[in-house]
Amino acid sequence: MLGSILSNILLVLGCSFLAAGLKFSESSFQATAAQTSASLMTLACITLVIPAAFHSTRENGADSDMHELLIISRGTSIILLGIYVAYLYFQLKSHSNLFEATPQRNQHGEIIEEDKEDPRMSTVAAGIALLGVTVVTAFCADYLVASIEETAERYHIPKIFIGVILLPLVGNAAEHVTAVWMAHKGKMEITITIAVGSSIQIAVFVVPLLVIVGWITGHDLSLFFANFETITLFASVLLVNLLLQDGKSNYMEGLMLVGLYIVIALAFWVS
Repeated sequence: MLGSILSNILLVLGCSFLAAGLKFSESSFQATAAQTSASLMTLACITLVIPAAFHSTRENGADSDMHELLIISRGTSIILLGIYVAYLYFQLKSHSNLFEATPQRNQHGEIIEEDKEDPRMSTVAAGIALLGVTVVTAFCADYLVASIEETAERYHIPKIFIGVILLPLVGNAAEHVTAVWMAHKGKMEITITIAVGSSIQIAVFVVPLLVIVGWITGHDLSLFFANFETITLFASVLLVNLLLQDGKSNYMEGLMLVGLYIVIALAFWVS
């Protein structure tokens, strides 16, 4: 989960800014919508920091405060799921106009006309194709996860590096390519929706849902992450927030995001 979030907000968004920077000197997008998404990502990050901070301030061991961590995690998960539902309503219904595409301009300030594309698949066909690809991806992911142990031993790759860096890259490859391609075509709203929106989906929906499902099935899952992972996520979200707040992007901002991702990957390699 952590690796997927990091790859989306750093690598995918960074490569997208780079791709857009190769064609446009500066790309624009809806600052309000982007900042709302980034702020929600920050909220999710803070909810992961709180359990880690709670654990670090306790004098007892991890086993003794596990009950308190579970109470905090389960209550937080319920709140996050409610916020995610409200965010969907905000994005798709009440403030959908904020997520409409911003016209791109060339160096002379003239609006660049977008190429209109007619749909080539019906809704039913697209749904069936998406379902089929999801099933195939699930089997591939299961096989990939099962081979981690052997791969780590054979090639002397740290398991945490495989889990946080390599698996998210392989699992989300199609999504990554789509985000970069949309950025190169000047459709930054779609790019940010894919990159930041996917991270929000994982942090505000998938992770809390896993905690709730674990609660129902009798598995003690919490939102507690190790200090290093928590600090890494917080620093990444902070940088993304700073870069999105002006509603503009360029290739230099893309380099910053990709550079931070490489530094984090290096840290996980030696950890």
